[in-house]
Amino acid sequence: MPGRTSVTAQVRARLEELGLRVQKGFGQNFLIDRTVLRNIMTAAELSAGDVVIEVGPGLGMLTKELSAVAGWVVAVELDRGLADGLRAELRDRPNLTVVNGDIMTMTPEMLLRRYQTQVEATGYKVVANLPYYITSPAIRHFLEARWKPRLMVVMVQREVGESIAAGAGDMSLLGVTVQFYARPKIVRRVPARAFYPVPKVDSVILRLDVYDRPPVAVGDVDMFFRVVKAGLSARRKQLHNSLSHGLGLPPSRVVEALEESGIDPKRRAETLTLKEWAIISESLCCQHVDSSRTGQSESRPGSPG
Repeated sequence: MPGRTSVTAQVRARLEELGLRVQKGFGQNFLIDRTVLRNIMTAAELSAGDVVIEVGPGLGMLTKELSAVAGWVVAVELDRGLADGLRAELRDRPNLTVVNGDIMTMTPEMLLRRYQTQVEATGYKVVANLPYYITSPAIRHFLEARWKPRLMVVMVQREVGESIAAGAGDMSLLGVTVQFYARPKIVRRVPARAFYPVPKVDSVILRLDVYDRPPVAVGDVDMFFRVVKAGLSARRKQLHNSLSHGLGLPPSRVVEALEESGIDPKRRAETLTLKEWAIISESLCCQHVDSSRTGQSESRPGSPG
C-alpha cells in the first residue's frame, strides 16, 4: 500500500494531468493518509443499501471507497475542473453522480430526488472531508434541512470538532445547535500531515448520530435558538446580562425567568446544559406571551383604565 509520499506524488500528477492547481479559496486540502481514510469508512458503517452525499470530493480518494461500498453516492464539487475530472475517471460507476455546484445552494431534496423512495425508507448519510471555510454552515445546512441525514461522518478542523462535542462548561452556539439535532463523537484526531497541501491546523473525524427528535422538549424552536444565541453572544458574562442585552428585555424580567427556572442569574452561559437552555427558553417564551397579552389588554379601546 503506498505511503503518504507516494500518494502526494499521485495527487500532484493528477492535478497536473487535469491542468489544475490547488485552489486555496476553495479550501482544497487533499487527504493522502489511507489509514485515516479507513477510519472514515469504518465510522460511516456503510452498506449496499445506503444513499450517501459527499461534499468536496476533490480528486476522489474518498469517493472511490464510498462508491465501492454504498448503494448510491452523490458527490458535490464546487471546482468545475475537479468535478469534470472525477466524472470522467469514475464514469464506469453507475451508482455515482458527480454534481458541480455549491452545496450551500442545494437542498438534500434536490440532490436525492431520484432516490426519494430509498431515503424515505432508510434515510441517507453524509460522509465528507469538508472544506474548512464552510464547515460550520455546511453541518447546519444538513441538520436544519427538511430531509435530515441519519448519520454524518465529516472531517473538520480540530478546534471546530472539539467545540461541537464540548460539554457544559465550554459550550458554544455551534455546539448547542449541533447537539440539539445530533449526538457528536470525535472518532480520532488527524494530524495536518495527513493532507496535501499541509494545512496550518490539525483535524478530527467527527461522527454525528442525528436524532429522530431533539433530546429536549422545546415548544418554540425559533425562540429556543434566539435565547441561546443571545446568551452565548457574550458567553463569559453573567447570564442575566447577556440575555437581557441580547433579547432586548428588562433585566428584572430576565432575572425573574431565570429564578423561576431554578438557574442562578449570575452563571455564565457557557456552563449551561442543553436541558437548561430549553427550560430558560420556555420560561422566557411564556413571559413574552403574557407580556404581549397584557399589552394588548392595556391598549384595547374601552378597556378599564
